[in-house]
Amino acid sequence: MGSPQARPPESGRLAGGTPRAALAALFAGNRRFVSGRPVHGHDVTAAAASASGEQQPYAVLLGCIDSRVPLEAIFDQTFGSICVIRTGGHVLDRAVLGSIEYVVDALGVPLVVVLGHERCGAVGAAVEVARGGERPDGALAHLVDQIAPAVAEVGATDPRVHPLAVRRHVLRTVAALRVEERLAGPIAAGRVDVVGALYDLATGEVRLLS
Repeated sequence: MGSPQARPPESGRLAGGTPRAALAALFAGNRRFVSGRPVHGHDVTAAAASASGEQQPYAVLLGCIDSRVPLEAIFDQTFGSICVIRTGGHVLDRAVLGSIEYVVDALGVPLVVVLGHERCGAVGAAVEVARGGERPDGALAHLVDQIAPAVAEVGATDPRVHPLAVRRHVLRTVAALRVEERLAGPIAAGRVDVVGALYDLATGEVRLLS
Protein backbone atom coordinates (compact mmCIF):
# COMPACT_ATOMS: atom_id res chain seq x y z
CA MET A 1 0.00 0.00 0.00
CA GLY A 2 1.35 3.43 -0.92
CA SER A 3 1.85 6.31 1.44
CA PRO A 4 -1.13 8.55 2.30
CA GLN A 5 -1.71 11.29 -0.23
CA ALA A 6 -2.20 14.93 0.61
CA ARG A 7 -5.63 16.23 -0.30
CA PRO A 8 -5.62 18.59 -3.29
CA PRO A 9 -6.76 22.21 -3.21
CA GLU A 10 -10.55 22.42 -3.12
CA SER A 11 -11.10 26.08 -3.95
CA GLY A 12 -9.56 28.98 -5.77
CA ARG A 13 -8.36 30.38 -2.46
CA LEU A 14 -6.62 27.16 -1.41
CA ALA A 15 -5.14 26.67 -4.87
CA GLY A 16 -3.19 29.86 -4.44
CA GLY A 17 -5.13 32.14 -6.75
CA THR A 18 -2.55 32.20 -9.56
CA PRO A 19 -2.62 30.56 -13.02
CA ARG A 20 0.49 28.50 -12.19
CA ALA A 21 -0.92 27.20 -8.89
CA ALA A 22 -4.23 26.33 -10.54
CA LEU A 23 -2.50 24.44 -13.34
CA ALA A 24 -0.34 22.53 -10.84
CA ALA A 25 -3.44 21.54 -8.86
CA LEU A 26 -5.21 20.26 -11.98
CA PHE A 27 -2.26 18.19 -13.18
CA ALA A 28 -1.70 16.76 -9.71
CA GLY A 29 -5.27 15.52 -9.93
CA ASN A 30 -4.66 14.03 -13.37
CA ARG A 31 -1.62 12.17 -12.03
CA ARG A 32 -3.75 10.70 -9.25
CA PHE A 33 -6.37 9.69 -11.83
CA VAL A 34 -3.83 8.04 -14.14
CA SER A 35 -2.19 6.18 -11.24
CA GLY A 36 -5.55 4.79 -10.10
CA ARG A 37 -5.42 6.62 -6.75
CA PRO A 38 -8.03 9.38 -6.91
CA VAL A 39 -9.08 10.95 -3.63
CA HIS A 40 -12.48 12.31 -4.62
CA GLY A 41 -15.42 9.92 -4.82
CA HIS A 42 -18.06 12.53 -5.69
CA ASP A 43 -20.26 11.50 -2.79
CA VAL A 44 -23.22 13.43 -1.45
CA THR A 45 -21.38 14.59 1.68
CA ALA A 46 -18.90 16.47 -0.50
CA ALA A 47 -21.77 18.05 -2.39
CA ALA A 48 -23.41 19.18 0.85
CA ALA A 49 -20.14 20.59 2.18
CA SER A 50 -19.54 22.65 -0.94
CA ALA A 51 -23.09 24.03 -0.82
CA SER A 52 -22.57 25.56 2.64
CA GLY A 53 -20.61 28.58 1.36
CA GLU A 54 -19.87 30.60 -1.75
CA GLN A 55 -18.22 28.77 -4.62
CA GLN A 56 -14.51 29.35 -5.06
CA PRO A 57 -13.41 27.41 -8.17
CA TYR A 58 -9.82 27.78 -9.28
CA ALA A 59 -10.16 26.85 -12.96
CA VAL A 60 -12.66 26.73 -15.79
CA LEU A 61 -12.33 23.89 -18.29
CA LEU A 62 -13.74 24.00 -21.81
CA GLY A 63 -13.97 20.50 -23.24
CA CYS A 64 -15.82 18.32 -25.71
CA ILE A 65 -19.16 16.61 -25.00
CA ASP A 66 -17.58 13.17 -25.62
CA SER A 67 -18.87 10.80 -22.93
CA ARG A 68 -15.40 9.27 -22.54
CA VAL A 69 -13.94 12.54 -21.27
CA PRO A 70 -15.60 13.45 -17.92
CA LEU A 71 -13.56 16.46 -16.87
CA GLU A 72 -14.09 16.35 -13.10
CA ALA A 73 -13.03 12.70 -13.07
CA ILE A 74 -9.91 12.93 -15.22
CA PHE A 75 -8.58 15.78 -13.08
CA ASP A 76 -9.81 14.16 -9.83
CA GLN A 77 -11.66 17.27 -8.69
CA THR A 78 -14.34 17.55 -6.03
CA PHE A 79 -17.50 19.65 -5.87
CA GLY A 80 -16.82 23.37 -6.13
CA SER A 81 -13.25 23.16 -7.40
CA ILE A 82 -13.68 23.69 -11.16
CA CYS A 83 -16.25 25.09 -13.58
CA VAL A 84 -16.90 22.91 -16.62
CA ILE A 85 -18.20 23.93 -20.05
CA ARG A 86 -18.66 21.29 -22.75
CA THR A 87 -19.62 21.71 -26.40
CA GLY A 88 -19.09 19.53 -29.45
CA GLY A 89 -15.40 19.88 -30.31
CA HIS A 90 -15.10 22.56 -27.58
CA VAL A 91 -16.50 25.05 -30.12
CA LEU A 92 -16.87 28.63 -28.87
CA ASP A 93 -20.08 30.64 -29.07
CA ARG A 94 -21.41 33.69 -27.21
CA ALA A 95 -22.86 31.61 -24.38
CA VAL A 96 -19.52 29.87 -23.85
CA LEU A 97 -17.62 33.16 -23.96
CA GLY A 98 -20.06 34.78 -21.57
CA SER A 99 -19.72 31.87 -19.16
CA ILE A 100 -15.93 32.07 -19.20
CA GLU A 101 -16.00 35.83 -18.72
CA TYR A 102 -18.34 35.39 -15.75
CA VAL A 103 -16.13 32.95 -13.86
CA VAL A 104 -13.06 35.06 -14.54
CA ASP A 105 -14.71 38.37 -13.59
CA ALA A 106 -17.15 37.41 -10.85
CA LEU A 107 -15.45 34.39 -9.31
CA GLY A 108 -11.83 35.41 -9.80
CA VAL A 109 -10.84 32.18 -11.56
CA PRO A 110 -7.20 32.50 -12.71
CA LEU A 111 -7.04 29.65 -15.24
CA VAL A 112 -8.89 28.67 -18.42
CA VAL A 113 -8.08 25.27 -19.92
CA VAL A 114 -9.17 24.19 -23.40
CA LEU A 115 -9.07 20.39 -23.51
CA GLY A 116 -9.17 18.43 -26.75
CA HIS A 117 -9.03 14.67 -27.07
CA GLU A 118 -8.08 11.92 -29.49
CA ARG A 119 -10.58 10.59 -32.03
CA CYS A 120 -12.87 13.60 -31.63
CA GLY A 121 -16.05 13.00 -33.63
CA ALA A 122 -16.62 16.69 -34.32
CA VAL A 123 -13.15 17.05 -35.80
CA GLY A 124 -13.72 13.85 -37.75
CA ALA A 125 -16.89 15.31 -39.26
CA ALA A 126 -14.99 18.45 -40.33
CA VAL A 127 -12.31 16.29 -41.93
CA GLU A 128 -14.90 14.32 -43.89
CA VAL A 129 -16.49 17.51 -45.23
CA ALA A 130 -13.06 18.89 -46.18
CA ARG A 131 -12.43 15.69 -48.12
CA GLY A 132 -15.58 16.19 -50.18
CA GLY A 133 -18.20 14.68 -47.92
CA GLU A 134 -21.68 16.13 -47.56
CA ARG A 135 -21.98 19.10 -45.21
CA PRO A 136 -24.44 18.24 -42.41
CA ASP A 137 -27.75 20.02 -42.00
CA GLY A 138 -28.91 22.12 -39.08
CA ALA A 139 -26.83 23.39 -36.20
CA LEU A 140 -24.34 20.54 -36.61
CA ALA A 141 -23.06 22.44 -39.65
CA HIS A 142 -22.02 25.24 -37.29
CA LEU A 143 -19.68 22.89 -35.42
CA VAL A 144 -18.13 21.70 -38.67
CA ASP A 145 -17.69 25.26 -39.91
CA GLN A 146 -15.93 26.33 -36.71
CA ILE A 147 -13.48 23.41 -36.86
CA ALA A 148 -12.90 23.61 -40.63
CA PRO A 149 -10.10 26.25 -40.41
CA ALA A 150 -8.01 23.89 -38.25
CA VAL A 151 -8.45 21.13 -40.83
CA ALA A 152 -7.53 23.53 -43.65
CA GLU A 153 -4.35 24.60 -41.85
CA VAL A 154 -3.24 20.97 -41.59
CA GLY A 155 -4.46 19.95 -45.04
CA ALA A 156 -7.26 17.46 -45.63
CA THR A 157 -4.98 15.16 -47.65
CA ASP A 158 -2.42 14.81 -44.87
CA PRO A 159 -2.55 11.16 -43.66
CA ARG A 160 -2.44 12.42 -40.04
CA VAL A 161 -5.00 15.16 -40.57
CA HIS A 162 -7.31 14.03 -37.77
CA PRO A 163 -4.87 14.05 -34.83
CA LEU A 164 -3.09 17.12 -36.17
CA ALA A 165 -6.37 18.98 -36.66
CA VAL A 166 -7.42 18.10 -33.10
CA ARG A 167 -4.25 19.75 -31.83
CA ARG A 168 -4.56 22.72 -34.17
CA HIS A 169 -8.20 23.30 -33.20
CA VAL A 170 -7.24 23.41 -29.49
CA LEU A 171 -4.54 25.97 -30.21
CA ARG A 172 -6.90 28.06 -32.33
CA THR A 173 -9.48 28.04 -29.53
CA VAL A 174 -6.85 29.16 -27.03
CA ALA A 175 -5.75 31.96 -29.37
CA ALA A 176 -9.34 33.13 -29.83
CA LEU A 177 -9.91 33.29 -26.08
CA ARG A 178 -6.67 35.18 -25.48
CA VAL A 179 -7.79 38.13 -27.61
CA GLU A 180 -11.28 38.41 -26.13
CA GLU A 181 -11.68 41.93 -24.75
CA ARG A 182 -12.62 40.92 -21.20
CA LEU A 183 -9.83 38.33 -20.97
CA ALA A 184 -6.96 40.12 -22.69
CA GLY A 185 -6.45 42.62 -19.86
CA PRO A 186 -6.26 40.08 -17.01
CA ILE A 187 -3.99 37.89 -19.16
CA ALA A 188 -1.63 40.79 -19.86
CA ALA A 189 -1.54 41.57 -16.13
CA GLY A 190 -0.64 37.95 -15.30
CA ARG A 191 -3.80 37.35 -13.26
CA VAL A 192 -5.28 34.88 -15.75
CA ASP A 193 -3.87 32.36 -18.19
CA VAL A 194 -5.45 30.37 -21.02
CA VAL A 195 -3.80 27.08 -21.95
CA GLY A 196 -4.52 24.17 -24.27
CA ALA A 197 -4.17 20.48 -23.52
CA LEU A 198 -4.92 17.04 -25.00
CA TYR A 199 -6.47 14.01 -23.30
CA ASP A 200 -5.25 10.51 -24.17
CA LEU A 201 -8.26 8.18 -24.25
CA ALA A 202 -6.13 5.07 -23.75
CA THR A 203 -3.99 6.17 -20.81
CA GLY A 204 -6.09 8.89 -19.20
CA GLU A 205 -3.15 11.27 -19.29
CA VAL A 206 -3.49 14.98 -20.03
CA ARG A 207 -0.59 16.85 -21.59
CA LEU A 208 -0.14 20.54 -22.19
CA LEU A 209 0.22 21.98 -25.69
CA SER A 210 2.75 24.71 -26.31
